[in-house]
Amino acid sequence: MKKIRSIAYIGLFLLICLIPSLGLFLKGEEASSENRRLASFPELRTEEGWNDQFLQDMGTYFEDHFGFRNELVTGYGLLTGKLFGTSSQKGVVTGTDGWLYYADSLGDYLGTEQMTERQLFDAAHTLAMVQEYAESLGIRFAFTVAPNKNSLYGEHMPYYYQGYRQEENNFSRIQPWLASEGVNYVDLYGPLAERDEVLYHKTDSHWNNQGAAVAADLLLTALDQEHSSYEEREYEKRTDFDGDLAAMVYPSAVEPEEEIYYDPEPSFTYVEEVESNFEPKISTVGSGASGSLVMYRDSFANALLPFMAEAFQSAFFSRGVPYSLSDLYTYAADALVIERAERFLPELAKNPPSMAAPVVSSETLAETEFQPEIQDLTETEQGPYTIITGTLAEGSYETDSRIYLRVNGLVTYEAFPVSLEDGQEGFSAMLVTELLEPEGNVYEMGISKNI
Repeated sequence: MKKIRSIAYIGLFLLICLIPSLGLFLKGEEASSENRRLASFPELRTEEGWNDQFLQDMGTYFEDHFGFRNELVTGYGLLTGKLFGTSSQKGVVTGTDGWLYYADSLGDYLGTEQMTERQLFDAAHTLAMVQEYAESLGIRFAFTVAPNKNSLYGEHMPYYYQGYRQEENNFSRIQPWLASEGVNYVDLYGPLAERDEVLYHKTDSHWNNQGAAVAADLLLTALDQEHSSYEEREYEKRTDFDGDLAAMVYPSAVEPEEEIYYDPEPSFTYVEEVESNFEPKISTVGSGASGSLVMYRDSFANALLPFMAEAFQSAFFSRGVPYSLSDLYTYAADALVIERAERFLPELAKNPPSMAAPVVSSETLAETEFQPEIQDLTETEQGPYTIITGTLAEGSYETDSRIYLRVNGLVTYEAFPVSLEDGQEGFSAMLVTELLEPEGNVYEMGISKNI
């Protein structure tokens, strides 16, 4: 009898262990609401031959797709969140009173992982070069930063983070650089912080529709674009919004929260069929509006898009990086807006836009010395352009030094300053290939001092 009982216990234990595997085959794959790409089913053979990582890849696939995964993840999330006040997901921070925060914003909240002064200059000067180019074409320009949720509503962050905050972070430190570079920066933080209403979702990493409407009004006003203000427009609240952070922690038990819906809603139409406003490229036509907008944006503009689209006769929204400024011609832009979430500010220093390097006058270069040797010089053909890149020797530049590239002793261009992944500083210049020699081009680099 004892032996039979032992066998039964073992069988029951094995059956419980097999439930996730059986569930995968019986239930099929469940849609995931996590903010990441799940592992795909591995191939036994690849183009290189047999996949010697097949079993490891299969294990990764199983971890992402086993049966009843959402239910088990939800149960564990509820246990750790409700009982211990911590998050079961590395990508989410559990705050007080039901607030959830995106973990990628921790560095900004605490003031750690700060950009160097040179990187701040790289980002600000790159924006200034884009603005100068746009304005030379008669295109209005505006840059804005969507504040992280915990920058505005940090009082709900866990107590164990509160005492470790530094006085400054990348967001506060880049603003003087934007001012010194003359960038048309539209501040959203101050106006959003002054509002009595809570303009961000408790269980999502973004603002709600009212927050987006306030941001759109500020941007459109800065662009001198005629638009409808939503301050006086009627709205209703519906409890039907599922937060992206809640979906990561409690995928099977997301509790909808309130969202604001204006009456009437923003008036515009999509040019192509659109499943969601998170698609990489979206074109719209506004109702009775004028002008054409090109907007480079991230996920914060999912809610912002309808309000911006309504204000322009046509608009093009892109999440592509690097920014391809040929879009200004393609869409006959009258206005260019660059929107970045606070946590993405370092990316502005790392990804120069696809834009022809501007020619520099000889007067600008009066005090600049050129050197014939360039570290790590590369030439890469890309369509009708050749991209020239290189690195700067340590100690050869100042915080606000500009980088110039003289080609064949004839024409000098300004290159975009670039912060490289390995911590080095470099540059990138996109030149028209037809204006270069077929081979044997001579490049000299100049570094300005004391701008």
